[in-house]
Amino acid sequence: MYELIQERCLSKKGAVEDYKKEWDAVRYFVGGKMFVMVGNYKDGRPIVSLKHTPDYGIDIQDKYTDIIPGYYLNKVHWSSIFIEGNVPEKVLIEMIDQSYDLVLKSLSKTAQKEILSR
Repeated sequence: MYELIQERCLSKKGAVEDYKKEWDAVRYFVGGKMFVMVGNYKDGRPIVSLKHTPDYGIDIQDKYTDIIPGYYLNKVHWSSIFIEGNVPEKVLIEMIDQSYDLVLKSLSKTAQKEILSR
């Protein structure tokens, strides 16, 4: 699953990966803003956290018990998925794509054009 997450994130234009040692987390950024973080929940289970619209977050968390409000992130705009849980790969890919798009659209028009023209 980690390979899928990494591959999908890095396939996005302008996406960069880093590792935050203090959090033991791999993060993916576009335009200097994070759109995905892979780390561990407080009990050690691996999670991936993604940005979304507030309504989407409510809907997706109601649909899947393995998707929870963002762990250590804004709980309205982020959700965390238990990687070893019961969430279809298709949903994870959809959430990565949505997270990237939301963060990209939050950047200035100039930054968006620069990133998309690479």
